[in-house]
Amino acid sequence: MGRELQEREVPTVSKVEVLTPRDVPLGGPRAMTVRRTLPQRTRSLIGAWCFADHYGPDDVADTGGMDVAPHPHIGLQTVSWLFTGEIEHRDSLGSHAFVRPGELNLMTGGHGIAHTEVSTPDTTVLHGVQLWVALPDAHRDAPRDFQHHAPAPVDLPGAEIRVFLGSLAGSASPVRTFTPLLGAELVLRPGAEVSLAVDPAFEHGLLVDTGELRFAGTVLRRAELGYLEPGFGHLTLTNDSDTDPARAILLGGPPFEEEIVMWWNFIGRSHADVARAREDWTAELARPAGQQGLGEPRFGEVEGYDGAPLPAPELPSVPLRARGRAR
Repeated sequence: MGRELQEREVPTVSKVEVLTPRDVPLGGPRAMTVRRTLPQRTRSLIGAWCFADHYGPDDVADTGGMDVAPHPHIGLQTVSWLFTGEIEHRDSLGSHAFVRPGELNLMTGGHGIAHTEVSTPDTTVLHGVQLWVALPDAHRDAPRDFQHHAPAPVDLPGAEIRVFLGSLAGSASPVRTFTPLLGAELVLRPGAEVSLAVDPAFEHGLLVDTGELRFAGTVLRRAELGYLEPGFGHLTLTNDSDTDPARAILLGGPPFEEEIVMWWNFIGRSHADVARAREDWTAELARPAGQQGLGEPRFGEVEGYDGAPLPAPELPSVPLRARGRAR
């Protein structure tokens, strides 16, 4: 009866779009390399998720680890999640926190924030994901904020789940977001198949970290991101390996119907939004320390980082184009 119910709740044809990653240096040419699966030419968003970097496992002795100098954000929330290692976070709100495996750090940029990310001296292997969420137009100038949450693991037959945003498998995250979202780490034991009840109004993405997984019947290999359109009340995941577990990050949310302009670390609604943010950041870098009478800075200063902030790159010579769910 359960199988019959599931078949009535979902479309008869399951088509998973497979997005492959590209290598990108994080923070500059000397920085560690990450695998980026969002955004892409064919797909800019999954729900409000608009950016996905996947990195490691990196031997810090070889790569130098993560050292991202002060840099700005607008119009988004950053979601940091680690599998191995530790990252020190500082921001212009005054937050000083550590990203550790199984613990969520979520920072709201809104109107403007600056932060740094540095792997700690005790970290030998760095491995995790960095994700961004686009803020809806009504909240894109939200005040700076920072939240931390360590979700308890949920043990299911054949799998363990940690829900860091939204709700899944009876577990709900208390972390505040501005659109409905789902974010969870899934570990499937060898030979396991799991069917998860989800909101059929959501579109979903599955980013494979280790091993291989069948997602709604489509095989996803390491670092690939599978996209599934709305309309599915259950998601079926299968680990066909008899010997090795598989781990993935599940993302979801209702389709984000607004168009966004995404450039460098900024998310706006127009080229002018992004150009103004760049001008504001550049002006703050040129502002003499402690000078009064210039008004409240948009991004603010990050204390405790030994090094200069990142300068904004030059804008392209043609206007930036807005993008929506897919092109």
